[in-house]
Amino acid sequence: MKINTAIRHASGIALLGGALLAGQVQAAGESECIAPAKPGGGYDLTCRLAANGLLETGLIDEPMMVTYMPGGIGAVAYNHVNGVRTDDPNLIVAASTGAAVNLALGKFGQYDADEVRWLGALGVDYGAIVVNADAPWQSLDELMADLKDNPGEIAFGAGGTVGSQDWMKAALTAKSGDINPRDLRYVAFEGGGEALAALLGDHIQVFTGDLSELKSQLESGKIRVLAALSEERMGGPYADIPTAMEQGYDVEWPIWRGYYMGPEVDDEAYYTWVQRLTELSESEKFAELRQARGLFPMSRFGNEFDSYVKDQVADFKSLAEEVGLK
Repeated sequence: MKINTAIRHASGIALLGGALLAGQVQAAGESECIAPAKPGGGYDLTCRLAANGLLETGLIDEPMMVTYMPGGIGAVAYNHVNGVRTDDPNLIVAASTGAAVNLALGKFGQYDADEVRWLGALGVDYGAIVVNADAPWQSLDELMADLKDNPGEIAFGAGGTVGSQDWMKAALTAKSGDINPRDLRYVAFEGGGEALAALLGDHIQVFTGDLSELKSQLESGKIRVLAALSEERMGGPYADIPTAMEQGYDVEWPIWRGYYMGPEVDDEAYYTWVQRLTELSESEKFAELRQARGLFPMSRFGNEFDSYVKDQVADFKSLAEEVGLK
């Protein structure tokens, strides 16, 4: 079903065509989701996951407005909600593990993770430790043994700079093997596709990617996934991939897709949304939508999700301080 969409270009908290867009929000119905990025990315997917799912399952009566507010990898939207729309009962904002990383690094300005009401997550992807199919390592143990002996000779690479969530996957994996993340040789790329190409071209030896982006390469036999950074093994094409945990390394990296609300939203509105998203997550129709977008199930809502995000941010802060990022 076609979703009526307005596009807002944000600089600070100024919106292009604000008066017109405000009218469109009212015309489209009460609910709105802010995607803190340009159209087409992960935050857009997250908003549309809720917008399409809620409408198609009848949990909302009118289409949800999707508003784009790029800037600071989520910082502009976070500041907007905390400064302007603190108590809007009809507004949800897309967020992810990347937002938690940025909060830990202080990239959202004066606001920290306690400034909003974390609502819930509807889906998740998981990190993965990937090598070329002809690489010498058959297991994570073998890679970690070589990494411990020669940490500067094995090049890790991913779509993000030092401090990004893709770098965090490499850093946490190293740390779990008693290797100082500062000793890693890390190569930053513009995106996961570029990093994967570098792996296949033998320009890097290890790629810290995401399971969902590896399906076609698994089928081609060109890569070997040494570990999934998930709580348990995933099904389908990923069923034979062991987790890092089962190999003795205490590292997980869920890339959750979720939402938050303003800090002054009252309990009635907050728990109405918690119930709405909970019911959506239990729908068979939504399971099909989630799978079509390459996500795995994740059902954390309300206070449980709020605590989960805040604990995650605290862990990221500790790691950032340990490796000198803060």
